[in-house]
Amino acid sequence: MRAFDDSNVHHVSGSIDPKRDIEIINTELIIADLETLDKRIADNMKKVRAGDKEAKTNEEVYNRLKVHLESGKIASLMELTDEEKKAISDLHLLTAKPFIYAVNVTEDRVNTPESELRNITGITDTQIPVMPVSAKIEMDMLEFSEEDKKMFLADMGIDFNPMDKIIKTCYDLLGLQYYFTAGEIEVRAWTIDQGWTAPEAAGVIHTDFQKKFIKAETVNWKDLVEYGGWSGAREKGKVRMEGKEYIVADGDVMLFKFGA
Repeated sequence: MRAFDDSNVHHVSGSIDPKRDIEIINTELIIADLETLDKRIADNMKKVRAGDKEAKTNEEVYNRLKVHLESGKIASLMELTDEEKKAISDLHLLTAKPFIYAVNVTEDRVNTPESELRNITGITDTQIPVMPVSAKIEMDMLEFSEEDKKMFLADMGIDFNPMDKIIKTCYDLLGLQYYFTAGEIEVRAWTIDQGWTAPEAAGVIHTDFQKKFIKAETVNWKDLVEYGGWSGAREKGKVRMEGKEYIVADGDVMLFKFGA
């Protein structure tokens, strides 16, 4: 949502009010979820009348959830047991999904502290990230190389790419991470679930890699860059040989070894 005035950029509501905009967005999502939930409650009621014990248990969860949504709160902020989460998972509620609020600020406000952004937006729950981004900066950098982006941001006193930070936060919210494969020809990043083992990670490239996995040479990407590649990293003792039980770390660079 936008958090600055600019007479050249029209706001659909005619004025700038991040709190109001968030309330409008959340209300629309909650209404959609209530429609979904009402249909489920009606269908579930038939099963309750037929004596279905599971349906009776689910009825209690559905009714609590309805009260929660009708109070204007999103589903992800409702306290649920693992069993209750399972009971509502197939509803695919919009407000049960992870939330992140990106606050569109002016170029000189990209370093705005999170506490100030929370005050501006009224988002107090720390489960929901609130992050600054400047659409103007992102638009200006569209055609820039990575090196030019760094120089451009540095000239503005910004030591990080705001969009990169948002992407990383989204990965964390979704329980995702990435690892790299790096050779002389190309470097590729592969997205995997957090907690995956080395064979599971190899399977993202090809299912045969998972089946025939033996071990993987592994190094953190920062060490690979610092020591000029695999040879330098090996000389410094930074390369490890990991087996089938190894849990892949975010940012690992891996060279897989396979059987016939």
